[in-house]
Amino acid sequence: MKKKKIGIMGGTFNPIHIGHLILGQTALEQFQLDKILFMPTKNPPHKSCDHILDDAVRAEMVGIAIKGNPNFELSTFEMDRVGITYTADTLFQLTKQNPDEEYYFIVGADSLFYIDRWKDPVTIFKLSKLLAAVRGQKSNKEMLQKIAELNETFHASVDLLNSPNIDISSTEIRERAKNGMDIQYYETPNVAKYIQKNNLYR
Repeated sequence: MKKKKIGIMGGTFNPIHIGHLILGQTALEQFQLDKILFMPTKNPPHKSCDHILDDAVRAEMVGIAIKGNPNFELSTFEMDRVGITYTADTLFQLTKQNPDEEYYFIVGADSLFYIDRWKDPVTIFKLSKLLAAVRGQKSNKEMLQKIAELNETFHASVDLLNSPNIDISSTEIRERAKNGMDIQYYETPNVAKYIQKNNLYR
């Protein structure tokens, strides 16, 4: 039986923004995926949790952002687990529970360049195919060099996403919201309204 091709977009989504959505749609189309799981992290091991909103609030914003796209789905798989969540552990559990699915883990350039220092990168590369998007100051050439290095070192399967380089960050959105600035073109209209209505990040 042919396995379903499932993309995973992980992150704190604090908040989710249009860059995340465009990246997910690009991966869906370029690699003919069946769906994209938007999977907010609970306790990201590489980030301070001081400024991170409650799990339920971040999950609700993801749900609002992806509503209406039948190929996008909110997954609270990591939020529902106890303690710090690691990608390798998540992929292990998902693969164990869903043997009829194969996973495509979507990352930006920032994650690609230090994923070999994450917990158990061998498992990550064994249990998923990586789809990497150019972001920020990294060039296509640098990305392709890093991809070639990972493919050789870990016998990984890493591909470059042909996604527009939309250099929007959740940090920038939080700062704009904090300072009372408009965020409507950084967000879907409903998420922008939700942030403003609930006075988030102020």
